[in-house]
Amino acid sequence: MRSWLLVSTLAALCLPLAAQPRLPAPKTEFLWSAGAPVALGNDDADKPSLTIYLPDSSQVSGSGVVVCPGGGYGMLAIDHEGKQVAQWLTARGVAAFVLKYRLGPRYHHPIELGDAQRAIRYTRSHAVECGIAPQKIGIWGFSAGGHLASTAGTHFDSGNSGASDPIDRVSSRPDFMILCYPVISFITPYAHRGSMRNLLGDHPDPKLAASLSNETQVTSQTPPTFLFHTDSDDGVPSENSVLFYLALRKAGVPTEIHIYERGPHGVGLAPFDPILSSWTRRLEGWMRLHAWMK
Repeated sequence: MRSWLLVSTLAALCLPLAAQPRLPAPKTEFLWSAGAPVALGNDDADKPSLTIYLPDSSQVSGSGVVVCPGGGYGMLAIDHEGKQVAQWLTARGVAAFVLKYRLGPRYHHPIELGDAQRAIRYTRSHAVECGIAPQKIGIWGFSAGGHLASTAGTHFDSGNSGASDPIDRVSSRPDFMILCYPVISFITPYAHRGSMRNLLGDHPDPKLAASLSNETQVTSQTPPTFLFHTDSDDGVPSENSVLFYLALRKAGVPTEIHIYERGPHGVGLAPFDPILSSWTRRLEGWMRLHAWMK
């Protein structure tokens, strides 16, 4: 069993044993130390948090990424779309902040977006102590987590300069986005109805659904974006990524998209697929192009 776990971890990071640095142990911090706003209880599900993974001090790139696991806004794929992603990032010198956000049907919009915005503000306000630059903070989302990430990237503010909480004074705008098989549209035939129902309820206001159909919310201020999808995804059709990509192009936002012919929904880093796993090398190239990775 121990040997299998070692092989799995190395494969997920795609680095040889000799290249593995000794990394600081991850730590978890609540987004609101005194309790989250509009919390419906005091259980673990009512306490959004960030688990912080820092790279080896000799390899830091100065960048940090808030990671939003998917799960249809009803659960969190915290391992292969959270922990494994954090390990992949830190092995390449990028700090990772895995977000545990509140979920439906217990919580609905705008709670999830508020958790993501707070995560970006928290990361930015703690940038110096985490060894990252405040202007090099991205957000990475998978599936419904991709919808949350793209919502954060199209619905942001510059912060409240008069807020009593210093975290609320900083911007919630991510500097870049990585969207993997994301839910994007709520107003087209390509909508993922389960995510929409968990986020907005059984009978959502059409205007609210339209405002959270993020292909309609792109502007020239939307952050540069990397998109990954597969054509055979039968959970979230690849048209979601295409719609967002076309909106980014129209707005003049730097963007890159990779759609693979084969591959199921929810593949994460796809470490054991010799073809599909190459998508992370495309991501590395894009991040190096923009100096978010060494």
